[in-house]
Amino acid sequence: MKTEEFNEKLNEYISFTEEHMKLYNNYTYENRPQRTLLDAMSYSIDAGGKRIRPVLVCAFCDALGGDYHTTAAPACAIEMMHTFSLIHDDLPAMDNDDLRRGKPSCHKKFGEAMAILAGDALAVLPFEVIADDEVLTSEQKILIISVLANAAGRDGMIGGQVIDMENESRSDVDEDNLRNMYKCKTGQLIAVSCAMGGICADADSDTVRAAIEYGYKLGLAFQIVDDILDVTGNAEETGKPVGSDAEENKTTFVTLYGVEKAQEIADDITREALELLDRFENNEFLVELTKLLLNRKK
Repeated sequence: MKTEEFNEKLNEYISFTEEHMKLYNNYTYENRPQRTLLDAMSYSIDAGGKRIRPVLVCAFCDALGGDYHTTAAPACAIEMMHTFSLIHDDLPAMDNDDLRRGKPSCHKKFGEAMAILAGDALAVLPFEVIADDEVLTSEQKILIISVLANAAGRDGMIGGQVIDMENESRSDVDEDNLRNMYKCKTGQLIAVSCAMGGICADADSDTVRAAIEYGYKLGLAFQIVDDILDVTGNAEETGKPVGSDAEENKTTFVTLYGVEKAQEIADDITREALELLDRFENNEFLVELTKLLLNRKK
């Protein structure tokens, strides 16, 4: 796929998501008593970001023979869920980051209590959005809600955050521990994005499982690249503090193996992800996206 064609499709998916995100989180009555909460939610959603997860929902739906225009609800739902996790991750009780995507974190802008509540609201809203969707079938809605709840909860993203926090006080964190933590904390939401795209396309269960397997590989490589950027990046490009992992005593692939070896591992996992994409016929966009995420600078 040519670079121009890829960028056009990427921007198309992102614009589609952001257009619907405004509809789902829209409010027009300035005198609503909870308008500060709505402002905090919008502030975090509108902060930008790569929109990787909704893009994967759209792209997998397209790749598996569906129409990505049917993915509005799950695509926006996964970005809301991801945004909820970022708001809470930045809190002083968690990672204590003052910057997110180059702007003050939600708790720095609105205070800790409002940030907690904004995150709470964005953790619940996705299920309302999916349940109320007028395009998806009842069976699709039930399955999407189930896989999203699992990916976000105790066995997924939130469980991964628990492992991450507890690792800060441990000195015996090894690669197996990190792989499991990254699979939960990062990989689950990426994998479920791929799965939801397949569900929207009415793909069979074997195809959806293959998409999930790819998602786990992509999520692991993505997190290892994050580890590397925390050491080699700069705050202007990444939009968040550099060196925060070391300050918080986090064990990463970089602290275990160094930057060069960590990059080699990320390269290997990305190759495995690309091999999994060979199972899908219309994979050109996904192949280019996978390579882009490995070589990103932020």
